[in-house]
Amino acid sequence: MSLRNHNVVNPNAKKRVAIVIANPAVSTTTGWPVGFWWAELTHPYYAFVEAGYEVEVFSVDGGKCEADAMSSPHDESGYSASDLISAGFMAMPNLAALVDNTKPVSDIKVADFDALVVAGGQAPMFTFEKATALHQKFVEFYEAGKVTSALCHGTAVLRYAKLSSGEYLVKGKTVTGFANIEEDFADNAVWDYGMLPRDKHIMPWRIEDELKKLGANYVQAGLWKGFAVRDGNLITGQQNFSGAETAELIIEALGR
Repeated sequence: MSLRNHNVVNPNAKKRVAIVIANPAVSTTTGWPVGFWWAELTHPYYAFVEAGYEVEVFSVDGGKCEADAMSSPHDESGYSASDLISAGFMAMPNLAALVDNTKPVSDIKVADFDALVVAGGQAPMFTFEKATALHQKFVEFYEAGKVTSALCHGTAVLRYAKLSSGEYLVKGKTVTGFANIEEDFADNAVWDYGMLPRDKHIMPWRIEDELKKLGANYVQAGLWKGFAVRDGNLITGQQNFSGAETAELIIEALGR
C-alpha cells in the first residue's frame, strides 16, 4: 500500500493528521505537576497546516490539558523563551483553545486520518502505561499501513504497543526518542540547582534503555539535536527540538 495516497476515491483531498497530547498528571518521582510539551504540539501543527493538512488535537482521556511549565515561552525560567511558534500558537485564542477541550483518543477513527502523532512532555512517562486505548489506536494505525509517529517522551507508547501477533511493535525497528545523554543532562541540572537530591531521577525509566530491551535499533543525533528517523510507516523524533524534523518526514511520506 502506498503511504502517499490513502484516499483512492479523492486523491486530492486534504491530508488529515491526529495529534495526541498527554493529560495532566503528577510525577511520582518529583511530585511536580507534569503534562505535554508545547513545541511538540505546535511545531508539527504549524508544519502540517503550512502543507495544507487538516489537524485535530486529542488526548488520552480527553478534556483540558496542561503543558509542562518550562515548555511555555512565557515561563520565568526562560527555557523556551525563543520558541516563537509556540508563542504565536498560544496567542491565538482559536488555537490555544484546542488544548482546553480535547476529545479522547478512543474517539479517533483510523479511516478518517492519514497519520497519528503522539507528542511528548513529561506526563507520558507516568501515564502511558495504563493508556490502553492509545496503545490500541497506535497499533491500529500502524497495522493499517498509515503513518504512525511519536516524539520525545511520547515514544513511551512504544514500550507498551503490541501488534496483533502479540509481538512488540518496536522490535526490529529503527527508532529514536529522548536519549540517555539528555536524561543525564536534565538530572544534573536539577541536582545542581538543588531541586532534587542526587539519589533521585526526574524520570522513572528511560526511553533509550527500554526500547533497546524490546529489540529496537535505537539511534540518536547527540545532545539536544533536532532529529527524526523513519522506518517504513513508523516515524519517531528524538526530543522537544525535533518537532519540525518529525513533521517533515511525515509530510514526505504523505505528500502534499
